[in-house]
This record gives sequence, structure tokens and C-alpha cells, in this order.
Amino acid sequence: MNPKDFLGKENERLIKEAIEGAEHQTSGEVRVHIESACKQEVLDRAAWLFKKLKMHETKERNGVLIYLSINDRKFAIIGDSGINKVVPEGFWNAIKETMISHFSKGEFAQGIITGIEKTGEHLKQYFPWQSDDTNELSDEISYGK
Repeated sequence: MNPKDFLGKENERLIKEAIEGAEHQTSGEVRVHIESACKQEVLDRAAWLFKKLKMHETKERNGVLIYLSINDRKFAIIGDSGINKVVPEGFWNAIKETMISHFSKGEFAQGIITGIEKTGEHLKQYFPWQSDDTNELSDEISYGK
């Protein structure tokens, strides 16, 4: 399946709105990347894409990538070093479990949206949104092959 066809236009719009909503709670920056296949360890692929998407270049090093490989049924959530320095161990596990509960029912868009919303809620205590906050990264979903 072509990754660009996976969610549909309406779900893409809803995901973008969820990113915008989360980023109005926190100075953290959220991106979603979807591709067909992941031929390596999912966290390694997500980390490589994190750098390729220049997510490590945010001012507070507080970018978050939600990565999905649709044909392999793999996904990962990774945060930059600024986040990982301050959040408790296992920070991402509850978010991942919530997403998995939606994914297991075939609710992929809702799983992504819920993951984004929970990320915003959790990050606001560490990286609260400021009135002078600028959007440092695109809110659009990025796609691979």
C-alpha cells in the first residue's frame, strides 16, 4: 500500500489539527512519519528519520517523532535529548499502549491522534507553551516509500 493512501485526506487533516492542538499546550514539536516498510530495527529507523527531518534542531531539543511502518505493523515514538533528560523512565510507554489499543482495532488515525494528544498533555508540564512560541517544524505528515 502507498503510505500516502493509508489514512485518507480527512484523517490527515484531523492528525494535523491534533498536532496543532498539542503544540498549543507545549513548546514541544510533534511530527508524524509514515512509510510502507522498515527493513531494520524500528527505533533505529525512527532515529535516522528524526535526524533526516532535522528534528534535533529545535531550540529546546524537544521534538517528538511518531513513526509508523504500515506493512510491517511497526511503530515507534521517540523524543529528543531535551525531553529525555527531564521525563521519567517509561514516559512513552503509556502513550504507546494507548496507541496500540486503537491500532489493534484497526483505528490507525485515532491511535495517532490519541498519541499526539497525550504527548501534548504530558509535555506541557516540562515544556509549557509560551506566548512567543514559534512553530519550528512542519505539522504536515511526512511520507517515505
